Amino acid sequence: MPGTLLGLALLGLLVGGVLNALADDLPDHRAPRLPHYPDGTPRPVSAWLGITAFLTGQRAAPSGSNLSWRYPVTEIGTAAAFVIALLATADDAAMTSLQLVFWLIYMAIFVLVVVIDVEHKLILFAVMIPAGILALLDAALTSYGPDLRDALIGGAAGFILSFLFYLGGFLFIRVSGRLRGHSVDEIAFGYGDVMLFTLSGLILGPAPLFFAFYITVIAGALGAVLFLLGRGLRRRGYSLFTALPYGPYIVLGTVLMLLFSEEVLQIVGFS
Repeated sequence: MPGTLLGLALLGLLVGGVLNALADDLPDHRAPRLPHYPDGTPRPVSAWLGITAFLTGQRAAPSGSNLSWRYPVTEIGTAAAFVIALLATADDAAMTSLQLVFWLIYMAIFVLVVVIDVEHKLILFAVMIPAGILALLDAALTSYGPDLRDALIGGAAGFILSFLFYLGGFLFIRVSGRLRGHSVDEIAFGYGDVMLFTLSGLILGPAPLFFAFYITVIAGALGAVLFLLGRGLRRRGYSLFTALPYGPYIVLGTVLMLLFSEEVLQIVGFS
C-alpha cells in the first residue's frame, strides 16, 4: 500500500503538470502547448513541472516572466487528490480498478476546473462536454455508482436545479442594474456553473446530488462571508456585484459525496 500511494502521488504530480499546461492555454481558446512561461517562452524540460522549476531555480524566463505559485500548488493538489481518492476506497471490496481510474480522472478534471475558475471565472465547455461523456461511460461500464438511468436523471436534476439558480441570479442582476441606473455585466452564478452541476448529477446520481447541492450552497455562503471579512480586514472595498468563482464550492460538494457519502450521511443523520 505505501508503494501504491507513492506511485499514485508521483502520477498526480505529472498529471498536475499537464493540468497546468491546459490551464495556461484553454481559457484563451488556444490549442494546448508544451509548458511555457507566462510570456510564451518554452520552458526547459527540467522545468516542465512547476515543482522542479522552483526547486532548480528555473522559475523565471530570460525576460523575467515568472511562474506563479499556482504551478507547484496545482501539482501537489492533484497528487493529494489522487491519494485521497485511493485512501477513500482502500477498504471497499466493491471498488474495482476501472472505477478507481474513472474517479482519478474526475479528480484531475475537478482540479482543472478549480484552477481555471479561480483565475478566470470561467468553466469551459471544452472541459465539461468531454467530462460529461466520461461520466456516462462510467455509468454504462461500471456498477459501483449510479447506473446509466440514474446518471441521466441526476444530470437532468443537476441541470434543472442549477438553471433555476442561474435564472434567479440573472434576474437579480438585471433588476438591480435597472434600479441603480447602469448595467451590470458579471453574473455570480454563470452557465458554466450550470454545466458543472449537470456533471455532478451525472457522476453522483439523483439522491447524492441533492446533498452535494446543499453542501455547495452552505460552503458558498461561508466562502462569501470569509471573503467579505478578509476584504474588511485588509481595508479594501467591495462592490456588491463582484462575481466570485462558484466552481470550487460545486467541486467540494461533489467530491465529498463521491468519496465520503456514507460519512456525510452519518453527520446529517441520514444513515
